[in-house]
Amino acid sequence: MSSILFRNARVLDVVGGAVLAERDVLVVDGRIKRVSETRLKADATVVDIAGRVLMPGLCDAHVHIVSGTNSFVELQGWSPFYAASRMIGVLKGMLHRGFTTVRDAGGADWGIAAAVEQGYVEGPRILFCGKALSQTGGHGDMRGPGENFDQCLCCPSLGRICDGVTEVRRAVRDEVRKGATHIKLMVSGGIASPTDRINSTQYSVEEIKAAVEEAEAANIYCMGHAYTARAINRALECGVRSIEHGNLLDEETAKLFVQKDAYIVPTLVILFTMAKEGARHGLLPHVIAKVPEVFEAGTRALEICSRGGVKIVFGTDLLGTMHDRQSEEFLIRSEIQKPIDVIRSATSIAAELFQMGGEIGVVAEGARADLLVIDGDPTENLQLLQGQGKFIKAIMKDGKFFKNEFR
Repeated sequence: MSSILFRNARVLDVVGGAVLAERDVLVVDGRIKRVSETRLKADATVVDIAGRVLMPGLCDAHVHIVSGTNSFVELQGWSPFYAASRMIGVLKGMLHRGFTTVRDAGGADWGIAAAVEQGYVEGPRILFCGKALSQTGGHGDMRGPGENFDQCLCCPSLGRICDGVTEVRRAVRDEVRKGATHIKLMVSGGIASPTDRINSTQYSVEEIKAAVEEAEAANIYCMGHAYTARAINRALECGVRSIEHGNLLDEETAKLFVQKDAYIVPTLVILFTMAKEGARHGLLPHVIAKVPEVFEAGTRALEICSRGGVKIVFGTDLLGTMHDRQSEEFLIRSEIQKPIDVIRSATSIAAELFQMGGEIGVVAEGARADLLVIDGDPTENLQLLQGQGKFIKAIMKDGKFFKNEFR
């Protein structure tokens, strides 16, 4: 039985929104056993963090760990072994920026999640959907207008095409069979796809309901890629639990989120990066051309949701050479949200969305020991979560140190 005692820790209570006076925090076998205002005596390795802030590990609810390239079309021609090799650096970078849990939004599978869990690859805990589901000509269909081949399921693409209620049900069941922790549906047009329009709706109501029904039967849920109010409203009415992006929503849609007890996962840093540096990252002209309309609307949508009491979760959606911009999402959101609210979006609220409330995202007795030691108070200065983790003095996941400057 391994035991670690954090001594003199100022604990960040993300739910209460306060940094507590110094506590002792005892970790036993990967879980938080005690959080005490008085000094604990235990047969444990003592780590005195001398009044630094102890906070929960961070969550990113929208990543693409498979995309070691900025081109989804290029990705489809890669060997799975090559794609997996490119993932290793991406995952290590995320963990060392303080992200101990990530939710993949298309492409990752049981194999990479198991490799991390079993210690073969260093990285955050991975929640995965397998391949995102798309209609023909939808956001997950990467064929150009002159290409008529059928997409295969063996290459490391992010999506699979299925049309009609029967095919959708079969696809959901297949991803559940392969261990999916959630199902992703493309319910509107997107930026990276070559043939659809941002303002299109995708999948019929019957198809969306079928996917939601199959996911709920497996005790998981559906996330939906959507930009416009029209597409978002259809998805929420059908029972989709989280909406990704949501840049073109309106006040009425915000009310519907609250009514349906649903979550939104804005992804602003990818648009910021694409708008400023898209050409340098090798993005194709048709992709860059779609960015301005969606980018300008993104911060307005965040403000609407924040003002309307919508449950907002941290997500980034970064690709290939852009992954090192992950933590900049905190700064973009802080222009509209209070720092503690941005932190909650990446901890306790994300945990609720993941159906892991009380398991992760909090420093509390019984929770998994996913912990960060910060050299300063991030509720006062979100710059402390920048710099590729340079202000993070210790990183623990499931009770194991992946960084420890107190040795």
